[in-house]
Amino acid sequence: MRLVVDLNKCQGYAQCAFLAPDVFAMHGEESLVYNPRAEEEQRERLARAVAACPVQAITADGLDGAKESASQSALGASDGH
Repeated sequence: MRLVVDLNKCQGYAQCAFLAPDVFAMHGEESLVYNPRAEEEQRERLARAVAACPVQAITADGLDGAKESASQSALGASDGH
């Protein structure tokens, strides 16, 4: 999953770091650092973090249909695909 944060929009509210600490972190009081290639296991937390951003600075490719994709991935893994 690919993440993009518009650092010009980001105001350092840190809601993303609170909701998905394995992906987002604050460096100092105002500087956000993040992993642009988040793991699939973080999908639900990332969806919450994207939705919680007060300035809508975060976009994520591949978050649509999170529950369906996760269940399909689990089924695919169990049958050898």
